[in-house]
Amino acid sequence: MDLFDYQRRETCEVQIGSTPLGARNPIRVQSMTNTVTLDTEACVAQTLRIAQAGGEYVRLTTQGVREAENLKNINAGVRAAGCGVPLVADVHFNPRVADVAAEYAEKVRINPGNYVDSARTFKQLTYTDEEYAAEIRKIEERFVPFLDICRRNHTAIRIGVNHGSLSDRIMSRYGDTPEGIVESCMEFLRICVKQDFRDVVISIKASNTVVMVQSVRLLVQVMEQEGMNFPIHLGVTEAGDGEDGRIKSAVGIGALLADGIGDTIRVSLSEAPENEIPVARKLVDYVVQRQGHVMVPGIAAEDFNYVHPVRRLTRAIGNIGGDQVPVVVADRMDLQAAGTLASHQSAPDFLPDYIYCGQNLPEKEHREPTAYIVDADCWTGEENTYPAFPYNMLPFMGQCPAKLKFLFLSYAALTEEVRACLKYHPEVVIIAQSNHKNRLAEFRALIHELTRNGLQNPVIVFQHYAHSQEEKEDFQIESAADMGALLFDGLCDGIYLYNNGSLSHQDIDATAFSILQAARQRTSKTEYISCPGCGRTLYDLQDTLARVKAATAHLKGLKIAVMGCIVNGPGEMADADYGYVGAARGKVSLYKKKECIEKNIPAEEAVEKLLRLIRDNGDDPEYNTNKENQ
Repeated sequence: MDLFDYQRRETCEVQIGSTPLGARNPIRVQSMTNTVTLDTEACVAQTLRIAQAGGEYVRLTTQGVREAENLKNINAGVRAAGCGVPLVADVHFNPRVADVAAEYAEKVRINPGNYVDSARTFKQLTYTDEEYAAEIRKIEERFVPFLDICRRNHTAIRIGVNHGSLSDRIMSRYGDTPEGIVESCMEFLRICVKQDFRDVVISIKASNTVVMVQSVRLLVQVMEQEGMNFPIHLGVTEAGDGEDGRIKSAVGIGALLADGIGDTIRVSLSEAPENEIPVARKLVDYVVQRQGHVMVPGIAAEDFNYVHPVRRLTRAIGNIGGDQVPVVVADRMDLQAAGTLASHQSAPDFLPDYIYCGQNLPEKEHREPTAYIVDADCWTGEENTYPAFPYNMLPFMGQCPAKLKFLFLSYAALTEEVRACLKYHPEVVIIAQSNHKNRLAEFRALIHELTRNGLQNPVIVFQHYAHSQEEKEDFQIESAADMGALLFDGLCDGIYLYNNGSLSHQDIDATAFSILQAARQRTSKTEYISCPGCGRTLYDLQDTLARVKAATAHLKGLKIAVMGCIVNGPGEMADADYGYVGAARGKVSLYKKKECIEKNIPAEEAVEKLLRLIRDNGDDPEYNTNKENQ
């Protein structure tokens, strides 16, 4: 994988019904029904809606043998409607269900975490090497007959690892690590290779985008070392709904697509399944357009580790760089009149750290309570303002007494003169710019070159767009996809989004903060981990998520999980502070971290009880303050 050249990763082709995957085929987009799989009519209707929206594969949950057998009727109904979209069976816990599903679906997804191993209970187990090898043999004995069924029926498989449902066996030996996640997958892949079964797709998913990206990068490396080139399905599990779900998905999936990794994607939103397809298509189309770009002659820094990146070493300048969270710079150059700024004030939680206003510094009474960046030729030394230099004004930088300075700089402009200047001016923060077709490549080249020259100046990444208010979703998807890899690589000390269009400043600022939160770089609001729902979901997921958000949106910094069932529930909630999980039809269990606090609560009471649980544990400061004042 070349950090500075976009190329699709070379993979083998997997035949899935009439829609092949991998190799030279386009990146496919897909979704999953949330109807009950025993309801043939509902499943057929929803499958057709997904296909009509552009979905190229449709997945259905198969909890038991009856659901797996009904795939025959669903498949027949879809074909009778003139639709050729391949159907994928989603199997957990019961290998027998996978055997049956392989007779009627074009692909079957199995979860290594619970295919043969017991469901995750967070128990610490101890195995000798011989005992561990015996467990692998047990997997092989059960898995090979399933592969034989798939071979006879020309059925492809997906080995789908979920961070939230790793087995206790894997967790006990490898811990909660990317290495454990990858090994969970490789145990099954090695059996496929041994059996010469090649119609295999792989996925590694997590609600934590950092874990997801690092694990997939490691998987690619391990597969290459073992001579494998299977195609990869990308997704961020439990991404949520609305803008947050779109941004979180684009940050994680986009970071991998930008490096040529990924042959099919699913954007998992807690919404109607057909809503996922346009988002996925926009994301794919935006990234692949950089194919065939002009070469960027970058050289990677010697100590950069793509699989296990750490944040680039920088010198802290004020609140920028070092080990501080990335800052947000907002643009207000369009505000010509001093009094106009007040009408564009940001929401309190999304107040930018710096506002760049060019030469239009507003009067003090109209300023927001933050710092300002002005063009160097009009900087007067006023308190809480800082000068910004274009690279061709370097000779004047030494004459400026400001303790914090900004320098607009592109990779092409990083000359020997600029390098020498930066060595003498450690107080300079670089605002990286690029007009390249593959901006990621140029930004990487610039920052790696700084590192190779021992320069520790922090870098803020400037990303520019041109979208109207009606194209807000496009702006969010594109900016999140552009920033993902830079954030996960540890190369970014700040984000500066600029849009030449009618988007509001509030929307642009909120997007910048949401990108940082999605990449686990900075927390500015409550985070929700919510699944998209499927036939296993045991309550009205969308309505419940809306009610949970309404009750907890003020709890900045908390992670709250809203999960339809137990497949990933307890596992993904290991990363959440509180969890709301479907336990039975109309019943919910509440968790604090990994611990189940209350079981089988009627769904109509569960949101209020969740809020009470949060308050009883002292995690609702607003409630506690009001209580003290009464």
